[in-house]
Amino acid sequence: MTDGKTFPAAVLQQILTKTDGVPLFVEEFTKAILESGQLQARDGHYELIGSFSTFAIPATLQDSLMARLDRLVTAKAVAQYAAVIGRQFAYDLLSTVSQLGEATLQRELGRLVEAEIVYQRGLPPQATYTFKHALIQDAAYESLLKSTRQQYHQRIAHVLEAQFPETMETQPELLAYHYTEAGLPEKAIHYWQHAGQRAIERSAYVEAISHLTVGLEVLTTLPDSSERHQHELAVQITLGQALTVTKGYAAPEVGHTYARARELCQQMGETPQLFPVLRGLWNFYLIRRELRTARELAEQLLTLAQRAQDAALLQQAHSALAGALVHLGAFSATHAHLQQGLALYDPQQHRALAFRLGYDLSVFFLAYMTRPLWLLGYPDQALQRSQEALTLAQGLAHPFSLAYALNFAVCVHQFRREGEATQALAEVTIDLAREQGFALWLALGTVLWGWALAEQGQSDAGVIQIREGMAAYRATGAEVDRSYCLALLAEAYGQGKRYDEGLAVLKEALALRGQDASVMWEAEIHRLKGALLLARSTKNQVEAEACFHEALAIARHQQAKSLELRAAMSLARVWQRQGKRAEARELLAEIYGWFTEGFDTADLQEAKALLDALA
Repeated sequence: MTDGKTFPAAVLQQILTKTDGVPLFVEEFTKAILESGQLQARDGHYELIGSFSTFAIPATLQDSLMARLDRLVTAKAVAQYAAVIGRQFAYDLLSTVSQLGEATLQRELGRLVEAEIVYQRGLPPQATYTFKHALIQDAAYESLLKSTRQQYHQRIAHVLEAQFPETMETQPELLAYHYTEAGLPEKAIHYWQHAGQRAIERSAYVEAISHLTVGLEVLTTLPDSSERHQHELAVQITLGQALTVTKGYAAPEVGHTYARARELCQQMGETPQLFPVLRGLWNFYLIRRELRTARELAEQLLTLAQRAQDAALLQQAHSALAGALVHLGAFSATHAHLQQGLALYDPQQHRALAFRLGYDLSVFFLAYMTRPLWLLGYPDQALQRSQEALTLAQGLAHPFSLAYALNFAVCVHQFRREGEATQALAEVTIDLAREQGFALWLALGTVLWGWALAEQGQSDAGVIQIREGMAAYRATGAEVDRSYCLALLAEAYGQGKRYDEGLAVLKEALALRGQDASVMWEAEIHRLKGALLLARSTKNQVEAEACFHEALAIARHQQAKSLELRAAMSLARVWQRQGKRAEARELLAEIYGWFTEGFDTADLQEAKALLDALA
């Protein structure tokens, strides 16, 4: 800045003392001294021409910045208008709002560039400018009276609306900000909500939460009225969508948001917005394992959808009922609702719903079908549906839908006991979830990855990952798949011959039974308990056999053929050791003979080998 010329010692000492090592202040203070006219360059150094004490030394960085702006006189007004626009501003917008002539504006901008107040890129009228530092913009902004700032913000917002429609559409948060600062909350609310929705459509969920939270703050400045309630309801619903994706379905913030939205619906009476609110609450209660409440909400959704005879609403209602019923052990009814929902899906009409629901409904139906299909005894159809869901999700450019499909695909391979495939897809799920900030899918992906490690001989590492994933899962408020995760952990302990720890985990899983828990995996939990008891000691045969009988009864009641096959195999092995070979073969042959597919899966291959051994 001094072209290598040295300052007098007294001047240098003032710079060191006053700037306190702040780089921007060092620059600004040095410029102020050079522009003061009290130094003269001579032979590689500067000399004082007068008393340095007469030079007004700014006490703060703000004072220094303001002193520089004041010395620019007419250019200061341009800097002030530009500061209201933002840290970065376009020539054409500044030209329109400032109403200065082209020659005047370009001259004053040139002075600001020369003084290094702003940096220029491109040439007018396509030029854009950036304040060198946010503090410089702040100084220019704060130098305006509040009433003047509000007038400038209002004019900028009006100009953006009237003459810059592309900006209005692509950056609604700019209009929201200017209307907020202009003291016009009614206009601001509309644009904050629009900005939040647009961010969701770009899968920018954290950005959406920021916009919508500001919108709610602005709403508090409006008088209590039905119009305000209507605005708040729209914002709360959109905020609920974004929070669901980033925090997880069962996060307390999600519950608070939708509970407030439901209050607003009750105050407003009949409103079509009740449906998305109830759906948000259904998700919240389902994942928190409050299954009876979730089912009641799903039934209310179906009633509303049938009353409206709206295909999009009917799909959402069927998906909600399927989500509740699978955890209540009604697997056939679950599959029926999923089929009905998928039959109503029209890509042309319903694909855009993904941005409101968080995921594409066809991806949901296909991915979710994998659970009841495998449980009902159709492992190949489950795998096929999973592959269809993945293919569809990969073509949507919608990250949450892809994460959803991936998670269910990982589960299918786990159901089929395919360790390598489970690990590979779990790793893809974890990478995507971590990149996008999908807390729930990251947690479940970690659990399933841990199971895959244990399945392939890395029991200790698997246990660590499952426990880490379960802690993260519960941290989101989620509970519904806890018993399933505990069963996977017990398996991992069993792989490492840590039978007592595995049994303790299963005891925890069974204790959930009386707490509105999911019964989807209940038969397998009883079977695993029997298997671990036997592995620990052959003296536990009677207790283990009782566990296998319990597992068999539950699986038959639920029509869960895949779990019935596992329970029958475990019981048949006990009977084989007891010499009851005929009974064992009869038990296993009946369930094995029911299957029409999946003969390459581990379960059915083991069943066939056991039948051959019993022949």
